[in-house]
Amino acid sequence: MNKNIILCGFMGCGKTTVGENLKKKSGMNLIDTDAYIEKTNNMTVSEIFEKYGEEYFRELEYRACRELSQKRGVIISTGGGALTFERNVKVLKDTGTIVLIDVPLEVLKERLKYDKTRPLLQRPDRDRAMKELYEKRMPLYKKAADIVINGDNSPLQVAISILTATKS
Repeated sequence: MNKNIILCGFMGCGKTTVGENLKKKSGMNLIDTDAYIEKTNNMTVSEIFEKYGEEYFRELEYRACRELSQKRGVIISTGGGALTFERNVKVLKDTGTIVLIDVPLEVLKERLKYDKTRPLLQRPDRDRAMKELYEKRMPLYKKAADIVINGDNSPLQVAISILTATKS
């Protein structure tokens, strides 16, 4: 397979875990944009947000999308906000199929209940913030996606669904 598979979706939808399953099933390499940014900048995403702000992080994210889109036949797992920016969608779509892992908000809230690693959720009105972010981002994900997969299954089932859908 020459085309990349780009995973998108809301935080907690399973991009990383599904990506690992996809990697095992397909033999393709998996690159996580957030991990790539952390490695190339020698800082965690949280540290980048804290020290330089979201705008700076989004610039690094765009650079990562441009660089990773030059690869062929890889799985690219994007950060939750990456495909809410048209410029990222454009560069990734040129060499890949964008797959939205669609998970209902209530399921995501349950999955992220104890998660302390996501900068955008570290606030007292976490549920409201999550709902607002979800409502803002989902239409953008759906617009960007070439394929929408139900993510409310086991990561292995989701990975198999993605492989089936991207082979056609």
